[in-house]
Amino acid sequence: MLILVIDRLFFVYMIMLFARIIASWIPELRAFRLMQFIGYYTDPFLNVFRRIIPPLGMIDISPIVAFLALGVLEHITKQIAIAIFY
Repeated sequence: MLILVIDRLFFVYMIMLFARIIASWIPELRAFRLMQFIGYYTDPFLNVFRRIIPPLGMIDISPIVAFLALGVLEHITKQIAIAIFY
């Protein structure tokens, strides 16, 4: 049950990250309240990687690294939950 909750939470956050990345390509989307909500919760996570990885010309690869890091974080979180609760 706990693993399912962790899985769903990370899935929702990944969807939010994806929406934030799409919104960065379409500036008109930023005006929507939903996108402001998403930006509020995803920008701090993305900014960590933006500070570490500079853009390559006009291409920002930091979201790719952020997705990879989120996947690793999900795996670690699940392993800790399994070790503690099962």
